[in-house]
Amino acid sequence: MGDLVKVDIEGGIHRITLNRPEVMNALNRDLRRNLTAALVAGHSARVIVLTGAGRGFCSGQDLSDAGGLDEAGFEAVLNGEYVPMIRAITEAPVPVIAAVNGVAAGAGANLALACDLVIAAESAVFIQAFTRIGLIPDAGGTSFLPRRVGLQRAMGAALLAEPVTARQAESWGMIWEAVPDDRFASVVSARATKLAAGPTGAYAALKQAMRGAFEQPLEAQLAIEARLQGACGASADFGEGVAAFLEKRAPRFQGF
Repeated sequence: MGDLVKVDIEGGIHRITLNRPEVMNALNRDLRRNLTAALVAGHSARVIVLTGAGRGFCSGQDLSDAGGLDEAGFEAVLNGEYVPMIRAITEAPVPVIAAVNGVAAGAGANLALACDLVIAAESAVFIQAFTRIGLIPDAGGTSFLPRRVGLQRAMGAALLAEPVTARQAESWGMIWEAVPDDRFASVVSARATKLAAGPTGAYAALKQAMRGAFEQPLEAQLAIEARLQGACGASADFGEGVAAFLEKRAPRFQGF
């Protein structure tokens, strides 16, 4: 992955660190491509953790890398580089945790919101900064944000482009939790360790059901649940989970 993305693998945890701290991990072409490759490689792990080096999570698009693009050029970059990057998160068969250690702005904020679980340090902020430079939210922001916080708050965050604190984001339901900075690393580690020991097959099915829920009427969603639950119910992990419950011990899940 080179120096732009660091990958550490331990105990089924695939930890990806954006590594351009001098520009708060702004996304240039090489970083986007390396990140997508690192995310895809993490699909074979048990959990992925995405974070940033230095004092920022990700400041969004590197504007020095976007000069001279015309309309077709913008579309090509988004479709060719941003879409695969976001899909590498949303289509991952394992849980993806965004460990937001600092500023998450523009596409960086939406990179975090694409993840299944967002844990932020209290000092972190989320900024839909796009209108500051005459753009609209991208990297999935127009989908993720209103689904998480409702239309009015999504509109306010996008139109005003004002920082949303980690505590505010937690209270809105934008993220899972905001934790004190001095506990941030330990909380992320504990969450990742718990998920890595969990039933990965059930997690994959859960993600599939949850992520499609907004597009499905109830009857269709019930049918999807039944199909996916059938696969989970036939799995060794279900048998292990029941056995562990009856034997009053911790389960030892293997995944599908």
